Amino acid sequence: MEDLFDFGKQALASQPFSVLVGAELLHFSQGRAELKIPIRPELKQQYGFVHGGVLSYAADNALTFAGGSVLGPGVVTSEFKINYLRPAIGDFLVARATVIYSSKNQAVCRCDVFVSNEGKESLCATSQGTIAKIDQSSDSKA
Repeated sequence: MEDLFDFGKQALASQPFSVLVGAELLHFSQGRAELKIPIRPELKQQYGFVHGGVLSYAADNALTFAGGSVLGPGVVTSEFKINYLRPAIGDFLVARATVIYSSKNQAVCRCDVFVSNEGKESLCATSQGTIAKIDQSSDSKA
């Protein structure tokens, strides 16, 4: 279990955009992933809410980590949908994803994104997505 978590932390650290937003892996186990993103002024839109793209990133990456926990490391998001439920105003975001179903080549996952404000969490977005295995052989073409 610790090996998977360590692998996940290394994978997250290798993603330049994840480093840019300050994402941190809080939990990574078979079928589950949890990411935290501190809210900084640079991540907000003109009304002071966390930008929808940041919420979308949090959901997408948590979904992909959860799917990768059952499919293996060579995965990408093939599709996902997000519902923004309320403006995110607070200290940090937490995206919690779980695998709903998986087969040999894909996993359907669900993710809820919470905003924490002074220790109280509120659901601000929910999403569902499909994570697909990719062919990582040297002769595959993108």
